Amino acid sequence: MTPFAGRVYRAILSIPLGEVRTYKWVARKAGNENAYRAVGTILKNNPFPLIIPCHRVIKSNNILGGYRFGVKRKKAILDLERQIQKCLMNNE
Repeated sequence: MTPFAGRVYRAILSIPLGEVRTYKWVARKAGNENAYRAVGTILKNNPFPLIIPCHRVIKSNNILGGYRFGVKRKKAILDLERQIQKCLMNNE
């Protein structure tokens, strides 16, 4: 793994449950604002998609973008996370 990929994965781990960030946001957090396409490539090869939540990264125009398990699953996971977050907030 490259140092940049490590920074990308750490940036993604900082995205809260049920929230999304853009590829450009991740690239900026990882230290290279213009490397948003590289972020997409890194996420496509994410070896731990259940641990490193790459489904929380979307395009700048708010379109979901790709996902190794399909866009329908990406949307379903995000919807589920939002429901979980809502339940957690209601129980506080």
